[in-house]
Amino acid sequence: MKKFGFGCIALLLALASAPLSGQTLDQFKRQAAQADPSYNSRVVATEHGSAATVVHSMQAQPSGTKIPGYRVRIFLDNGQNARASANGAIARFREIYPDIPAYLSYENPYFKVTVGNCLTSEEAIILLGKIRDAFDRAFLVREEISLSLFGETASSIPTSNGTSEPAI
Repeated sequence: MKKFGFGCIALLLALASAPLSGQTLDQFKRQAAQADPSYNSRVVATEHGSAATVVHSMQAQPSGTKIPGYRVRIFLDNGQNARASANGAIARFREIYPDIPAYLSYENPYFKVTVGNCLTSEEAIILLGKIRDAFDRAFLVREEISLSLFGETASSIPTSNGTSEPAI
């Protein structure tokens, strides 16, 4: 049995805060602590007081708190029909991937459609690979993401005019 330090705890906490089928941190720790029947090994998480304090303080942050993250941009255009094309892209994405959140935004002069709420670039690369067949011009972007959106599904995110961004 191995013990892990703060680095592994930070990784476990990051994984636990990512959208993992609605699992709580305690459920994740219990699952990781179960012995693997093949090797009779298990993960033991040693949570130091400072790590627990950080997790609890992040959970207590105001709903508008934003952290750096990644999304996948599936549409970017400033042409005459950009708004209609952006609405078409987001509708098509939501039809193909109903459980992945999608966002429509306008930043003069561009209409943009981005998808996902990824904490790490690795998570965003996996998402990009998943949607690449349907959206071959998709690419990664860094964005400030509201902390309250992590772990949410597309159906549970409040929207305005079909987006989570201000109405356009």
